[in-house]
Amino acid sequence: MGVVTYDYESTSPVAPSRLFKAFTVEAPKVWPTAAPNAVKSIEVEGNPSSGSIVKINFVEGLPFQYMKHQIGAHDESNFSYSYDLIEGGPLGDKLEKISYENKFEAAAGGGSICKSSMKFYTVGDNVITEDEIKALIKGSEGVYKPVEAYLLANPEACN
Repeated sequence: MGVVTYDYESTSPVAPSRLFKAFTVEAPKVWPTAAPNAVKSIEVEGNPSSGSIVKINFVEGLPFQYMKHQIGAHDESNFSYSYDLIEGGPLGDKLEKISYENKFEAAAGGGSICKSSMKFYTVGDNVITEDEIKALIKGSEGVYKPVEAYLLANPEACN
């Protein structure tokens, strides 16, 4: 098994506190509403706390039917959270899991900066390329950008 680490940053006009809520505790409500062309539903086994499993079900026609995440840590005071993608989605037989650490920070001109650190754990001698990683990030924007647009259009959401 090999491990490839990749760091990524993006900016958003949405405040860090709202993005944090939309991508953690309120995700089961927000994602299917904000991204109905991608997310069918989100199921949480137990409380949304460390160790819990979250299953994201996608609409038909997308490359993946579902993904399962295991929640790591949520730190609401620092707007940071971590989780592992442990089943489904882009893992296939090439990746064992993908670990994510995300943090939303206030941007100087308003809005926020999302800092993500991803660790790709490959199976056996498999290799993941930077182009493959960038394609996975682009695919995740199919949820991120609609959630961002939803928050901008609904200023009362995730406050």
